[in-house]
Amino acid sequence: MPTDPIEKLRLSPAESPDELARRFERERRALLSQKERRLEFETESWNIGTVPYLNAAPLTRGLGDGLVALPPSELAQWLRNDRLDAGLVSVTEPLMNDRYDILDGIAVASLGEVRSVFLAHRIPLDSIQTIHLDPASLTSVNLLKLLMAERGMTPEYLPLDSYENAADYDAVLLIGDPAIRFAMDLPEGFQTWDLGAAWYELTHLPFVYAVWAIQRKPGLEGLKAQLREAKSFGLDTLDRIIEDSDEFSQSFRRDYLSWHIHYHLGEDEKRGLAAFVNLLEKHKLGPVYNPRFVH
Repeated sequence: MPTDPIEKLRLSPAESPDELARRFERERRALLSQKERRLEFETESWNIGTVPYLNAAPLTRGLGDGLVALPPSELAQWLRNDRLDAGLVSVTEPLMNDRYDILDGIAVASLGEVRSVFLAHRIPLDSIQTIHLDPASLTSVNLLKLLMAERGMTPEYLPLDSYENAADYDAVLLIGDPAIRFAMDLPEGFQTWDLGAAWYELTHLPFVYAVWAIQRKPGLEGLKAQLREAKSFGLDTLDRIIEDSDEFSQSFRRDYLSWHIHYHLGEDEKRGLAAFVNLLEKHKLGPVYNPRFVH
């Protein structure tokens, strides 16, 4: 029987499993690139700030090159001065200043060891009398103070003049990418007390380090939608972030971003925030306000 010419036209060469996988990956990357270009275009209307740390990349990668990247303390100051519509700031900024909303569902958090927020010390923890603090830190300073207070300790807290001098002191609080670099080449005699692990041991809850703080003003509904879409895009492309970044080793990036850090703000994280607020009040580290979440 002659072959139907229409049926013959409908046929396509069979693809091997490897060819199918490569075609699927090409199509997926094309769609993600298109989504990234749209995100960058749509966020040009707003002023958005973030921190220059690896753990922020999954929440900000799709937002383009117009982001302001500053250490946490400087970023909070920009937000207070109304130079930003939104900032991925230390969670104490909206907790201690009743002028921002917190975008629900998104956070930089850990359940246990975080690896980028720790006290580096070369004398026993219970013998520490003075701690030098990374001047970029906000939330981590308060977390350290209440963890020490819960141990019945009230050391003197002084600013750290420079990361280059961190190893000169008996105890230093370090955060972010500089902390990771310090731990990777840990000076002789030092050990680290991971504050994420210490918080979990105390509360059995996640700790929230940073959130999107949104100015309380009209006209930002589109911005909130874009920040949610950016999170979705970042998590969809997490493998690319891990592969393409030049910070640290790929194995560290995969472990850190896939295991130690998570990006959801759910009921457990909110219970962790409530416990943090209660302990800040208990140890008189306020004033503190209950967070106001928005969608």
